[in-house]
Amino acid sequence: MSADITGRISSFQTLGTLDGPGVRFVVFLQGCPLRCVCCHNPETWDKNGGTLYTAEQVLDRVLRYKAYFGEKGGITLSGGEPLLQPEFTAEVFKLCRQNGINTCLDTSGCVTEVNNVLDYTDYCLLDIKYSTDDYYKKYVGCGIDGPLMFLKRLDEKGIPTRVRQVIIPGLNDTAEDMKKLKSAVSKYYCVEEIELLPFRKLCISKYEKAGIDFLFKDTPEASQSLIDNLKNYL
Repeated sequence: MSADITGRISSFQTLGTLDGPGVRFVVFLQGCPLRCVCCHNPETWDKNGGTLYTAEQVLDRVLRYKAYFGEKGGITLSGGEPLLQPEFTAEVFKLCRQNGINTCLDTSGCVTEVNNVLDYTDYCLLDIKYSTDDYYKKYVGCGIDGPLMFLKRLDEKGIPTRVRQVIIPGLNDTAEDMKKLKSAVSKYYCVEEIELLPFRKLCISKYEKAGIDFLFKDTPEASQSLIDNLKNYL
């Protein structure tokens, strides 16, 4: 029963426009197995943090905003890593589907056991954080094979996918980096677009508050002209 299925949630965002198609109700789930050095949500790392909610309670919140979603909007489950709580994620998506709400999964693709989440996923935002295994292991905490295997599963399921990558000056900001990224994902028909996100440091205060060193604190933010040039190359 959905009333018995609970999940740990860090926060909610209403009427978001950057987390999937259209206007979306965004749920940031608690817990992440990765330690990405440019993560903006370190408060979501601890799998025992956050607040417990039932899937029904999440649905009740989403339904309040259904009128604003239009044809493309809906719910996005983000994090943290929503696939760390696959039963809860699947149940929330199932309930939303039953109520005519589009579902979007925002994931790193690093978790292999996802139960039946993808059976109820209408759209996916997939981070392909870097284009080399070395960078993945150094700056993320896993290898690149997991996310690419997850992309293959999305392709097999025919789930429309937006691949996203944060552009960090001096790390993955060249035409050659874009060539590697496109080569890695272009063979998958499910990929509708590649979105390049500029590296930002708005999260530094969170790290300072938590007593965590932010490795890229001295790295410059990515300029819009850099992003535009890389987009043109893609």
